[in-house]
This record gives sequence, C-alpha cells and structure tokens, in this order.
Amino acid sequence: MSTDFCVRVKLTIPESMVRTPVLAHLVRDFDVTPDIRRADISESVGWIVCEIDGETKKVEEALDWLRSQGVGVDLLGDVLES
Repeated sequence: MSTDFCVRVKLTIPESMVRTPVLAHLVRDFDVTPDIRRADISESVGWIVCEIDGETKKVEEALDWLRSQGVGVDLLGDVLES
C-alpha cells in the first residue's frame, strides 16, 4: 500500500513546452496535487517551484513523466512526509 507524501521540486520548462498545461496533466493523469510556491514563465522558458502531493507511486510516475517530456526536475530539500 502506498502512503501519501509531498516532494518540493523546481521544474524547468523548455521553450517547446511553455504553452503546454503541464500541471493540469499531473492532476488529471497522475492524481497528484501540485501547490505552486513561485513561478516565472516567459515565451521562451519557464520555471515553477512547487510541492507535489499524492500517493508515493503516483508522485514518482508524475516526476518520471515530466522528465520524459524534457522538463528539468530538481528536488529541493527532503521529501515532506504527510
């Protein structure tokens, strides 16, 4: 059985994905909850600092999907257990 946990990440969005609803995909496809802490998006690049909360397996799948799409995923600090 998976437990819920939260991880703080910085997502770096490449130009090819700036207009893609990345966080909406995470919610819809992986059933996780991203909580935006800071963000800066322009026409050519963007970054989002957020906490992603959900079942362990779902959060890991969401992070793997982001990486597969070319989004930079940097873990910030420790995993925040719920």
